[in-house]
Amino acid sequence: MLVFIRQNFRWIAGGFLLTFFSSFGQTFFISASVAEWQSVFDLSHGEFGRIYMVATLASAACLPFVGKLVDTVPMHRMIAFTMPLLAIATLLAAFAPTLGVLVLAIFMLRLFGQGMMTHIALTATGQWFNAQRGRALSLVVLGHQGGEASLPLVFGAITLFFGYQIGWVSAALALLLVGLPFALWAYGQPRQPESAPREHNSAMVSWTRSQVLRDPIFWVLLTGVLAPPFIGTTIFYHQDYLTDFRNWPPQLFAQGLLVMAVVTVVFALINGALIDRFGAIAILPFFLLPLAAACFVLGMSTAPHSLFVFMILLGISYGFSSTLFGALWPEAYGAAHLGAVRSVIVSAMVFATAAGPGLTGSLIDMGVDLPRQAMGMALYCLLAVGAMTFASLKLRTRLRRAMP
Repeated sequence: MLVFIRQNFRWIAGGFLLTFFSSFGQTFFISASVAEWQSVFDLSHGEFGRIYMVATLASAACLPFVGKLVDTVPMHRMIAFTMPLLAIATLLAAFAPTLGVLVLAIFMLRLFGQGMMTHIALTATGQWFNAQRGRALSLVVLGHQGGEASLPLVFGAITLFFGYQIGWVSAALALLLVGLPFALWAYGQPRQPESAPREHNSAMVSWTRSQVLRDPIFWVLLTGVLAPPFIGTTIFYHQDYLTDFRNWPPQLFAQGLLVMAVVTVVFALINGALIDRFGAIAILPFFLLPLAAACFVLGMSTAPHSLFVFMILLGISYGFSSTLFGALWPEAYGAAHLGAVRSVIVSAMVFATAAGPGLTGSLIDMGVDLPRQAMGMALYCLLAVGAMTFASLKLRTRLRRAMP
């Protein structure tokens, strides 16, 4: 592993940095300022959830158009376009004078943070690595866990002493002074991919986006792929509500996030090795089982330690899915049009993260508490396991037939 990292440091480190700084557009980071925004603009829990949903849906609608550019525009130029806009979004989040400006800020945070920063990192890694794609992705996606483990604590400390606005200004400075120069250096030189084991590491022919959208198996895959972002975002968004509802200490959720981040790192690395050995398609039937168990725990247990059990199980599922989702699409549909294909997938995932807070927030306002909703999420995951098993069998049969 160390030899692999030394040989590919600039691309691995660049991808890690992009996923790390995508945190500024992720729900777990944005949610830290929800209480302040609700106070400033006099919004209820459900009202802000619906605003968040609308802004996120708008970003999801834009992603297929912006995201496909990575197939034709050099990666370093995409970074030079994306990072400054994300920095502007953080400043708007800090000093939004009106509700409309806040909605614009959230839209830009979601589009350029959660959407494009992750999209650039995973698309570049999927295109530039082949035989060791799983290992490369397992290292790149650790930026997400690094951000989850560190940035909420740093932001919380800054907010405690200086206020949430200075926290968002610090995010802008970090993007412009640290993230942008390093990412431009890292991705300024593309990597030439090596050959791969033909039996599982890539499709024989690269599919265009229109061909993928006409493939029924693609839509079956989405039923499983969208579950982790929907469920994870929902829980992260409602962290304050959940700790109040269960009468848990406020710091418990931040501690749980740290546990989840550690577990996610371990299982992302494990799954990277499994993908290089068996292929992403073979792992499809299993990645939702821990997520189903996590939702059952959240729905049935009220003890404070149950949050840590939930976070451990969520971390296992996140670790598997974070690496799996980077390797699955080039393996199933090829890498030539990966940017255009992934832009649709990322858009759908952002849509799922938008639907989560909006839908569940409205249900909470109607009297359906989050633990009861978690039980429904668990049942959905179990149904999706069957769908992923079907899709895995169909894709493996398709790839075998495509081999000469």
